[in-house]
Amino acid sequence: MSKIFLRAALAGTLVLSGLGVASAQTRQSSNANAQTGTNANHQPDNSGVNRRDRSAQEPTADQQKENTSDRELAQKIRRAVMEDKSLSTYAHNVKIITQNGMVTLKGPVNSRDEKDKVEMKAAEVAGKDHVTSEIEIAKSKNEGRQ
Repeated sequence: MSKIFLRAALAGTLVLSGLGVASAQTRQSSNANAQTGTNANHQPDNSGVNRRDRSAQEPTADQQKENTSDRELAQKIRRAVMEDKSLSTYAHNVKIITQNGMVTLKGPVNSRDEKDKVEMKAAEVAGKDHVTSEIEIAKSKNEGRQ
């Protein structure tokens, strides 16, 4: 009888501790959203960009060539971008796609200055005629508000 009681007590404790962990995670998530000003119900809408990238003519990251020269070219450009600490996280995360020595840059940056810097770094490594930029300047949070 005591073994059954002990097992039941142990099972009850495990269930209750699991509920406590789940509750704590929910509170943490809510607190993080409140601190960053994000709403868990609001998701970014990249539908237009995703539709564009479905085109067979659009270079995407999964089309990155795996030959040594293209890999090294992409690595050199990424290193140059990452070394510039004046660039935002957006700029550091621009997609760099190399195919047969040609480079395509994609993604948002915060300003025209950042766009120019990333494009310049790619051109210095690959050559100006080998770079296609599809970098977009992200709209600021206050843009359009009055």
